[in-house]
Amino acid sequence: MRIALAQFNVKSGETDANLETACDYIARSARRRAELLVLPELWSSGYDLKRCQQHARISESKVLPALTELACRHKLYIAGSVLKANGRGQVCNSAVLLDPGSSRNRVYSKVHLFGPMQEPEFLAPGNATPIFQLPFGPTALAICYDLRFPELFRKYALRGARLVIVCAQWPAARVEHWRTLVRARAIENQLFVAACNRVGSSEGTTFGGHSMIVDPWGTVLCEGTEKAGLLAADIDFRAVNESRSRISSLNDRRPAVY
Repeated sequence: MRIALAQFNVKSGETDANLETACDYIARSARRRAELLVLPELWSSGYDLKRCQQHARISESKVLPALTELACRHKLYIAGSVLKANGRGQVCNSAVLLDPGSSRNRVYSKVHLFGPMQEPEFLAPGNATPIFQLPFGPTALAICYDLRFPELFRKYALRGARLVIVCAQWPAARVEHWRTLVRARAIENQLFVAACNRVGSSEGTTFGGHSMIVDPWGTVLCEGTEKAGLLAADIDFRAVNESRSRISSLNDRRPAVY
């Protein structure tokens, strides 16, 4: 399958402008015959967390319906995180995977909230780690800071995930951490990682880009720079079985000793 990554400069609090940008990348992805497009973390609102309740309402009334329609029109899976109500009066940073063949939204809410971006002040953490059974294989979601927690990705691998999609707003100051961790999560769990990071600057922070798709051997199939753009790569899920059969590290674990 072909996966596309849209790394762009998210404009804080400007839903209409961000939605217009996303629509352009969706159309471009369809023209490149991608089957899945990944957008950055909080792509529709940025870290305008003081207005998180308002943005959550906009996500439900405008943003997600618009992307659902585009997913169906272009026969394209679309993933990206938005501010979304959890049904208990709280707002989560939630990665939503839109299905072109269904109105059903698959949702993962960020488990590890990032203190320096004030997430714990305004958002509720997620408490579930779902794996979604999709036509192209078992797929899981993660968001930015989650990359620093190998336990999450190992859990996904042990439950059969073959692809983990990561949406991020990772700063340029630590972009080498990003590049290293994306590859490490793919190598140690012998699966594909498709990771989309934003670019540009907001409130004094410059974001690093370098969105990338990495295969189970750690090979970088495509990688962006610090500039906005659309990336794409073809992946073959047979590489997951091949890597796990040649090096059986998942089966050779000894959790009782650890």
